Amino acid sequence: MTHSIDLNCDVGEGVGNEAGLFPLISSCNIACGGHAGDPDLMRSLIRLAMDHGLKIGAHPSYPDREHFGRRSMELPENELHESLGRQLDAMHGALGACGARLHHIKAHGALYNDLAFKPALAKQYLDFLDPYRGQVILFSLYGSIFSELARLRGFEVWEEGFADRAYRCDGSLVPRSRDGAMLQLPEQVLEQIIAMVREERVACEEGWFHPMKVDTVCVHGDTPKALEILTYLSRKLANASIHIGR
Repeated sequence: MTHSIDLNCDVGEGVGNEAGLFPLISSCNIACGGHAGDPDLMRSLIRLAMDHGLKIGAHPSYPDREHFGRRSMELPENELHESLGRQLDAMHGALGACGARLHHIKAHGALYNDLAFKPALAKQYLDFLDPYRGQVILFSLYGSIFSELARLRGFEVWEEGFADRAYRCDGSLVPRSRDGAMLQLPEQVLEQIIAMVREERVACEEGWFHPMKVDTVCVHGDTPKALEILTYLSRKLANASIHIGR
């Protein structure tokens, strides 16, 4: 049986490797100014994504360029909404200039992880995104509170697995500060994708397995081995009867 999975990358984060990555993935999440990115870069990446037929997503974050959006922040609701507004307005400006449409929204870094486990923050975020309901898909950590709340609000959700991150048995990601948090070997990443897609589970650090049924899988575009990993996957996933693209 052949399985089909969306394969996404977070891009526009200053690495400059997108020309190599885009032929190997099916969707991209473009940083829109909170942790990285600017309008010129957004426009160039949108055009490149259109050339490769990729689904285009916005990748908003906490307003935290200093820490690359990887530090949790306690923002008043109005400040959170103002920041998200600036980022998504910039993304829509770039999309409009290129004649492209927004397919999905995926939060970045600490905001993504906080949304997964903090119901009050998830509500504030969904309140802001309410005009997008029925128009764009939300990418969300599999099995999270955010996924549940978004569906209850009427959003379409694609639950996401991380091919190159280690998991804990509650379904959360091992913090990047810990050894082994990032999977470095292409063979490890392939094995994790096969487990997620074909076996609907993921190995966790405690030595057990966590159930997981995902719609999209992420390989981080800002890691040193991203291109090596994705090139390897492009050759090997077909052998496991896994097709990239939804």
